[in-house]
Amino acid sequence: MSFSDDEIERYARHLVLSEVGGPGQQRLKAARIAIVGMGGVGGPAALYLAAAGVGSLRLIDDDAVGLSNLQRQIAFATPDLGRAKVEAGAEALTALNPHVHVEPAAERLTGDNAARLIEGCDAVVDGTDDFTARFAVNAACVAAGVPLVSGALGRWNGQVGVFTGRPCYRCLIAETPPDAETCARVGVIGALAGVIGSMAAVEAIKLVVGAGAPLAGRLLIYDGLAGTARTVAVTADPGCPVCG
Repeated sequence: MSFSDDEIERYARHLVLSEVGGPGQQRLKAARIAIVGMGGVGGPAALYLAAAGVGSLRLIDDDAVGLSNLQRQIAFATPDLGRAKVEAGAEALTALNPHVHVEPAAERLTGDNAARLIEGCDAVVDGTDDFTARFAVNAACVAAGVPLVSGALGRWNGQVGVFTGRPCYRCLIAETPPDAETCARVGVIGALAGVIGSMAAVEAIKLVVGAGAPLAGRLLIYDGLAGTARTVAVTADPGCPVCG
């Protein structure tokens, strides 16, 4: 797979990086990554994956851009208000890198369509705040053998984990928490979305190029208010209904 002169200059800082280089950049160009939820996590992740030269990005979201989104969802601008997030997002990603093929899917991911929506993908980034969707994409990824990068945030805290089979996301969260918090209910500092989305993009890039040690079976927890981060192990649940 060859690169144009534009691509060589565009990806110059990757090409001189020993863990990426030409072979890694070729793997990125050949890859397809799904972004489930073009919100606070998915938007920044998509921007950095497009900038990195991922060949195809599949954007999965059925929502429209609202004014309250703009405080943290940096893939959108004021003129995008009312537009489908996948359409506005596709336009932003193409403007950032015209070499990236964007596949908008204006659908809400469910247990019925999850397998179809992630078909052909090399990795999935899930940034939704809906546990039904999170469980559905996890089950589909386990069944298809596709790595899942999961990011979540609220208030001043965020987390990123990678699930490559067993343990899976359902081992971490067995059931929907009765007191599950959403950004709409408890608030979130806008810049935190960029931190967690960028971390998710880094993990997806590592998975594609085979660099370093992905957060497989681990969860990185970031406390923005304290300025600290820690990593904890995720234990496989022998009774997990998905991977057990």
